[in-house]
Amino acid sequence: MSRFKAANSEFEKMSYPQAIRNYETYLASSAGKNEHQKEALEKLAFCYRKLQDTKNAERVYKDLFKTYESKLESEQYLFYAQSLANNGKYRESQKYYSKYGEQQKEDLRGRKFTVAYMDNSMFFKDSALYKVDYLYPINSKYSDFSPMYYENGLVFVSARNEGSGIKRIFNQNETPFLDLFLFSDTMQLARETRKLASLDAQQATLGSGSKGNKPSKVSNDSFEEVVEPEIDEFSKALNTKYHEGPVTFFNDYKKLIFTRNNYNKGRSRKSESGVNMLKLYIATKKGSKWGDVKELPFNSDDYSTGHPALSTDNRKLYFVSDMAGGYGGTDIYVVDYKDGQWGSPVNLGREVNTEGNEMFPYMDEAGNFYFASDGHAGLGGMDIFYMEFRNGLPFGEVENLGYPINSTKDDFGLITRADRSSGYFSSNRKKGYSDDNIYAFQKGCKMLELFVYDANTQQPIRDTELRLVKNGVNKQMYLTNSSGATSVCLESGVDFSFKAFKEGYEVGSITYGSMSSSLSKNQVLKIYLEPSRRQMVKGKIISELNQKPIPGAVVTLENQKDGSIETVITGMDGRYTFMPDRDGKYLVTAVKENYAKNTENIGKVKSSRRNSTIEQNFGMIGEGDIFKIDNIYYDFSKSEIRADARKAIDTKLIPILEKYPDIQIEIRSHTDSRATSEHNQKLSDERAQETVKYLIKKGIDPYRLTARGYGETELVNVCEDGIPCSEEKHQENRRTEFKVLSIREVYSYRK
Repeated sequence: MSRFKAANSEFEKMSYPQAIRNYETYLASSAGKNEHQKEALEKLAFCYRKLQDTKNAERVYKDLFKTYESKLESEQYLFYAQSLANNGKYRESQKYYSKYGEQQKEDLRGRKFTVAYMDNSMFFKDSALYKVDYLYPINSKYSDFSPMYYENGLVFVSARNEGSGIKRIFNQNETPFLDLFLFSDTMQLARETRKLASLDAQQATLGSGSKGNKPSKVSNDSFEEVVEPEIDEFSKALNTKYHEGPVTFFNDYKKLIFTRNNYNKGRSRKSESGVNMLKLYIATKKGSKWGDVKELPFNSDDYSTGHPALSTDNRKLYFVSDMAGGYGGTDIYVVDYKDGQWGSPVNLGREVNTEGNEMFPYMDEAGNFYFASDGHAGLGGMDIFYMEFRNGLPFGEVENLGYPINSTKDDFGLITRADRSSGYFSSNRKKGYSDDNIYAFQKGCKMLELFVYDANTQQPIRDTELRLVKNGVNKQMYLTNSSGATSVCLESGVDFSFKAFKEGYEVGSITYGSMSSSLSKNQVLKIYLEPSRRQMVKGKIISELNQKPIPGAVVTLENQKDGSIETVITGMDGRYTFMPDRDGKYLVTAVKENYAKNTENIGKVKSSRRNSTIEQNFGMIGEGDIFKIDNIYYDFSKSEIRADARKAIDTKLIPILEKYPDIQIEIRSHTDSRATSEHNQKLSDERAQETVKYLIKKGIDPYRLTARGYGETELVNVCEDGIPCSEEKHQENRRTEFKVLSIREVYSYRK
């Protein structure tokens, strides 16, 4: 009986390894056959689940169900089903998912997994396309997971001992606390991974390899020299005696957001139940050091927040929390970020979140969203899923990435580029030293050959623009060769449309359903184009700030005569193409969230102008964009606007404000470093105010204008205090910029 009490005590403290030892000893004794046996088995199975020991969890559940099945709560059926799936026993797992679904009809997991395990071939449809490599240079005998791109390398989470200070032990699984580490060169990582994988295979052939051990370093004619990788502690200022990680970076790598236990500035806090929760923190890089760690405002001492992921424009933060009001254990939330201010978190909803756990979100540069879940149907444990997002919110259905990215164990923390051709993820699958490890993947291609022909002559048409369209969004664009052919790399399980554009021809289109095709062999589609007298209208939507293409912009072509419209959504290349079927004057309008609407008049379109193209490329201005107004300089220690500065305002800034009447801007004035910082701050305030006064005099609504001086806090060169610089260099710092604060309809209060 004393063992049972000791086990319960450790269980309450979440010290699961010690609880397991006591429960196992108690159950093996004669005392373990009494009225406490059911409770001991339930808690022992729970401990094994928490430690991800799926084989022992299954063993204990089997004993529990053998004796007490009729007396068990419904959640035990769910846990047993999950443990069986973790061990690849899908038929048996299906049986207990079905029973769980009968008892808990509102929990969709019972029905979803029961259906999925009737035929799990869907999880293996693309398996031959992937090559997965265990990352020998990074992985240690401790837990390593959640890589994140950082400059030319990867920052990842690890329990290894190379961090600063003495490593404390996390009682829940008796492993060291987690810290952030850096592998600075992914090119070297790829090279060393190939060498070590080859060495491991050779040693295994010779009988000297052993699973779970890093290959020995050898030097002979058979192998290249293996270089000891350099793995550094990412930041001594960020790593503490508690857990740190995962992490996400702002685009410029000068700010980051990371997960840490409720600990900051040398002080830790606990919830009312005595648990040190996880929180999100933001940090800033100054020089080569990270610091200025601040807690995000929506944290709480009574629930956890973690696993941050920023959108590509840094305007939305996705994170995980077990706060009240969610759908399950942990849900994914989104919160807006603007001008250093945070909005209120919003649950991503039933499309993403389930009664289970959703974790480890990630968004690539195209806005594709990835996350891990044990609530959506998968191969067992946590699987990695993909979902298309529009305007930062879910669109369409969740897609399981399938084997070998997913396995029967926990798979999570995936990062990749827009085409998902390569990337990294974490898993506690069998291969590796122990616990979680980091893997690299490369994805091959299922080829589809497309041919474009003249419908009358049957001759191939070269230089035809072929646009792949998915869910109404422009994706990749391809160009046919002299044989009228091009090759397309497709993913399976998705329906695509292809549109063909060529001057002098009608738009051609064809739909291809890879949902019903295994794509086991290269396949061929032919498109026949009818001659036409219609004009083509095409162009590219770009950022006014950096001239980069803008994906996700809704582009509308409107006939001003009859009001008819056509619409496309730009892909990663920012391009749009139309072939209007009616003569008339046309407007092209581009709209996107957080961008000012831009409309361009492209003039008349006539059917008589065969084989001609109207090309209209135009830019968009987005919230947060900062533009330098060239040639707005000031004389030393003066705030008056010079004549050359007035000309720059008249020709560059005022036309933008007139073109985009729905933007509000901040006039940002800067000084050089000479004189005191207090003097410079006052001077820059005065300069910003002078610019605003000039704009108001020119007829710009004052309610659209904000003035702010930055003094010498944001120099553009090295001319700090004490560093000798020429007058020309100092003048570079005496500059004015404008920042787009908001984009909304502005009402004037002037009569």
